[in-house]
This record gives sequence, structure tokens and C-alpha cells, in this order.
Amino acid sequence: MGEELNVSSLLEEVRAKRPLVHNITNVVVTNVVANALLAIGASPVMAYAVEEVADMARIAGALALNMGTLDDRVVAAMRTAGEAANAAGVPVVFDPVGVGATPYRNDTASRILADIRLAVLRGNHGEIGFLLNAGGAVKGVDSAGASDALPRAMKAWAKAHGTVVVATGETDYVTDGDTVYALKNGHPLLAAITGSGCQATGVIGAFCGALPSDADAAAHAKACVAALTCFNVAGEVAAERAAGPGTFQAALFDALYHLDPQTVAARARVTRLEVAV
Repeated sequence: MGEELNVSSLLEEVRAKRPLVHNITNVVVTNVVANALLAIGASPVMAYAVEEVADMARIAGALALNMGTLDDRVVAAMRTAGEAANAAGVPVVFDPVGVGATPYRNDTASRILADIRLAVLRGNHGEIGFLLNAGGAVKGVDSAGASDALPRAMKAWAKAHGTVVVATGETDYVTDGDTVYALKNGHPLLAAITGSGCQATGVIGAFCGALPSDADAAAHAKACVAALTCFNVAGEVAAERAAGPGTFQAALFDALYHLDPQTVAARARVTRLEVAV
């Protein structure tokens, strides 16, 4: 199908262009996000200092913001980097980790959504459901459920804001406000390691960063489909070789590194959903 061809071509684009992905991510996952990006073929930089984030964001292919471990300095860095990326036309991917858990996280997410123009909003089902008032709930930083209304709410919000919305879970949903994609790849071991969602956010940044600078929301949505499918197929391959979460983490990096377009196209499980708004 068309999505499979796009997955293959975009994986090759990432490896050919090796986009610089500027990550302001959480301290728990900095290492694994950087390694996932290196393995898939991108170039990660983990720059957090308020004094340099604007300069780094301006030269990046994409900026990935993750609010997993927050304090006021991190929030200031994310806002400064986001404003610089917007001014330079650099796509911004925002991962509102744990939104819904505390007022501080809720306020931070609301301020970023209000002040930074996002190319992609990516969270788990609970986080996106909470943000979009679609019945989502979280437990700490993990999803604690979402309603069947989630794809419809995502499509409406994406259309209204010109932003791609991604919700990951047993089924991943991606929409640009016109088309809603359902992605069925992945493995339960991805939920048994720290930072798989954060790694997915970084990989989305790599695929968006490989697009032309004038890419629209439809192109960013296809990049998200490609990024998540590649990441989740790598998870499936890694699980076939792993004895448990410890060996799975290492096997995931190897699978990302060795991933080829043919394997992705053969395994990809991507469909379009008819979602009325």
C-alpha cells in the first residue's frame, strides 16, 4: 500500500540525510533516545542549557521536546528552543509526558501548546485523550486508558490547529486532520523498558527532519507513520531475539541499526480509518 512505500523511502531519506535532532528530553531516557536515533541513522544532540538551546534549535533538522522530568529551567529551555525553531522553520515534536498527573505538568503542556507552533503532538492514549478532552487518563507517566472517541477527537484537533496528532498504544493513531491512520505493529516488550515512547518521539523527529523544509501536515503525518512503523517493526524483530527486557533493549538498537526497507514493507500493518467529525 502507499504507506508501505512511504515508509521505505523515508527510512532511506533519514539515512541519506542524517538529520540533526535536537532533543530536550527527560533525564531518565537521554541515553536510550540518543542511541535509538544513532541506530536508525540520525544525528542526535541533547542540549538543555537555556544559554544555547535557541542556537542549537535553529540549526537542527527537528526539535523534540519531552516533559518527562520537569523543572522551571527545563520549561524555559523548551520554550526558548521552540520559539527559535518556529522562527527558523524547524519542525517541533512535543511529547507531553505525564500530562494529567499533576497541575504543574498540565500547566506546562498548556503553555507549550499555546505558545509554540507544533508540527507533531505525540503522546500515549491517556495523555492525548486528556489533552483533547477525550476521556484519557494517566497513572504517573503511563497511560491509564482512553475512550473510543479518541480518533475522532484527534482528527478534529489536528484539523483545527494544523498539527499532526499521534497517540501510541496497542494501536497507534496518526492524523493530520484529514486522514486517520491506524498502526498495528509493535510488541508488548516495548512497554517493559524505560523510554520506548520517548525513543519513538525522537525517531519521529528524525523522520520529520528528513523532509523538505516546506513539508505540510500531510507530509508530516506520513513521516510519523513511517517513523512509528519502523520503530515498532524493529521492536518485533528485537523481541524475536530477546530473553526479556534487558536483552530486548540492546536487541532493539541492533534491530533499528540493521532495519531495511524490505523488512518494514513486508511487516507493516497500516490502515486508514473512516472517522467522521
